[in-house]
Amino acid sequence: MRQLRDALAQRLKISEEEQALFLPSGKQKVWDSRVGWAKTYLVKAGLLSQPKRGFIQLEARGTQVLVENPAVIDDAFLMRFPGFKEFKNPGESNGDELKVAVDVAVARQTPEEMMESAYQQLRQQVESEILARIMSCTPAFFEQLVVDLLLRMGYGGSRIDAGKAIGQSGDGGIDGIIKEDKLGLDTLYIQAKRWINSVGRPEVQQFAGALHGQRARKGVMITTSTFTKDARNYANSVDTKIVLIDGKSLTQLMFDHGLGCASQSSYELKKVDSDYFEPDSSAD
Repeated sequence: MRQLRDALAQRLKISEEEQALFLPSGKQKVWDSRVGWAKTYLVKAGLLSQPKRGFIQLEARGTQVLVENPAVIDDAFLMRFPGFKEFKNPGESNGDELKVAVDVAVARQTPEEMMESAYQQLRQQVESEILARIMSCTPAFFEQLVVDLLLRMGYGGSRIDAGKAIGQSGDGGIDGIIKEDKLGLDTLYIQAKRWINSVGRPEVQQFAGALHGQRARKGVMITTSTFTKDARNYANSVDTKIVLIDGKSLTQLMFDHGLGCASQSSYELKKVDSDYFEPDSSAD
């Protein structure tokens, strides 16, 4: 299989960068997933077999298909073989051609890719709803939300001594402070505003000045909108470490740390433990 993946990549002109791409979960490469599932489909159709772990073998049915020299071998083509049809539509009657046609039309991804894609769509929907809720809350609640998020991310220790909301007039552009660690060895200064328009360089410059006035070395600026390119360039150019978090990043962090959202369902994906079925050579 390793040799096959390399040969296919060369034949199909799949670049090294493309081969290195991971699925959104970060646990498997897209190229490896696609080659693996292609192998599984061809085995189910009876065109290939797996004589032992990590190896494949061409079967007589596969040789016949090569003689036919089809323009493409896809789900629609493989549906002619009962083994593959049963694999894709277990328990269905052979006459249910409409559903088979629909399945073939949409099945252009591996099962992992389809699940990852569906997960990302659901996630984006939840994140969008979270942002809408944030925009409907009071400024004071938003400032507290930011402290709650930083707590979830491991900053500040306990709630009692973690954060201190400032949020008063004349606060110099600082809305809150939070300990960077449980020992309080350093402090993060926060500005959290529910802007609608993009935040530009002048606002980031003002925050940097407020940090300088507090002799602070680190600050986090959070907005529900976006930052301009000039604002990001300025934040990267100053000596004080300023992290900019826009609305998209904010909702992603809230989703990742379970703030403002709750688990509804969970699914555990498993694969065959090949080591279990392999004889232990060390016992020989």
